[in-house]
Amino acid sequence: MTELLTETVVQEPHRIRGLEMPWNRVMGSTEGPASAARALGPWHPQEFMAECVEIVPEVGGMMTFVFRRSDGAPLAFRAGQYVNVAFPVNGEDHDPLDRSYSLSSAPTKPWTFDITVKRDPTGLVSPWVHENIKPGTVLEMLGPVGAFHLPDADRRARYLLLAAGAGITPIMSMVRTIHSLPGQADVVVLYHGAEAGGFAFHKELAYIASVDSRIKVFYSLGDRSIPEGWEGLSGRLTAAMLEEVAPDANGRQVYACGPEGYLNTATELLGKVGVDDTSIHMEFFTGDRQTILEYQAELALAVDIAEEIAEEIADSAEDYYESQPTAFGLYEPGYDAEGPLKAAGLPLETVDPNAPDSGASDGSSDVGAEAAAPDASSFDTVGTGSLTLSFMRTGINVRIDPTEHILGPAQRAGVRIGANCKEGMCGSCKVVKLSGEVEMNHQGGIRAREIDAGKFLPCCSTARTDMVIDA
Repeated sequence: MTELLTETVVQEPHRIRGLEMPWNRVMGSTEGPASAARALGPWHPQEFMAECVEIVPEVGGMMTFVFRRSDGAPLAFRAGQYVNVAFPVNGEDHDPLDRSYSLSSAPTKPWTFDITVKRDPTGLVSPWVHENIKPGTVLEMLGPVGAFHLPDADRRARYLLLAAGAGITPIMSMVRTIHSLPGQADVVVLYHGAEAGGFAFHKELAYIASVDSRIKVFYSLGDRSIPEGWEGLSGRLTAAMLEEVAPDANGRQVYACGPEGYLNTATELLGKVGVDDTSIHMEFFTGDRQTILEYQAELALAVDIAEEIAEEIADSAEDYYESQPTAFGLYEPGYDAEGPLKAAGLPLETVDPNAPDSGASDGSSDVGAEAAAPDASSFDTVGTGSLTLSFMRTGINVRIDPTEHILGPAQRAGVRIGANCKEGMCGSCKVVKLSGEVEMNHQGGIRAREIDAGKFLPCCSTARTDMVIDA
């Protein structure tokens, strides 16, 4: 029987030309059944609650967490985008810590979605995530966000996907999406890892490559020692390696994700093999390839959130749904006095939502009062411009022009503001303004309750007046 199966010749399927995302054909529809599918279009970032329904261990120190929205709606996103997640690392009575994680699942299966987290033993959040997130855990999220994604329609659909280490997560979303869609495509994946047993998703990638002739997958072990029996590539990324796996790289759209050094090397090498800059898409969270060490020192948060989370989510959700086309009404959650209703379905064992009163004092407010006590007139002043920003924790005044985004001049003056985005998408740079006014042009990296509490994103904000900032 096995012999007969191996000798069977399987003909290639006849396909339509190019790739098209399932929502693309209904974006302009206003009538009939297609209008309901508009709810699956990746329109704008939303604030929502999501519950973990499954945990899948991966190799390479990674773990996949499968979620579904608590309101029962699908999560509409584009392959390659990410969500911003609020993790209650310090307990429910403290402000959560926000982190952005790429979605590793395909948007063509929108009723659940995956984030894959690599554990960093020296990190603050990822070890907590691995140890504490279980089926039933409910978290606050914002998304989808990010400009690193596949197009909604592509008549040629010829891609080179480059990944190193944990950079495989958005690339995996792209591979899964392409595999799930009809249409012609030509995809080459080159995946660099540190050890032979450390390639996450390798079994699924092998399966997809074995059944989908449109997708080819190559592995390289970088410059580490090569174990006996290794059949993949070896060595760091080179022009010769690119030409080996994709001789026609200059005719492909390239999507790459990985550490800064890897991406800088890829940019240089892609240019050498003739790939135009307009065909290169990379997940550079810093926006300018000057990587800031993320999350090494968490800034103390200056204010407690006064409103209950359920009430805030209800307010933001109501505002969102009221602004959408009527077709979205199909997925609009119901509301009661405590916020949006959960979708009906099988019960889940969830974390206890009864958190201690956030208004209780433990003496930390006295510390905050002392931190705000210094007189800004005694601070050194740097920079030029018509407006003054007083950074109370750092003890410095920064002169700034009203047209400048606040983050750059602040960091150049030595103000410690953690940031892994300069495009208003991530939210890791948020700080609190104690006085003054800003104009903020964000794309979803901050929640409505945080803005109400005085927080803002200096990466995409300009000062309208003199300001006092808790940083």
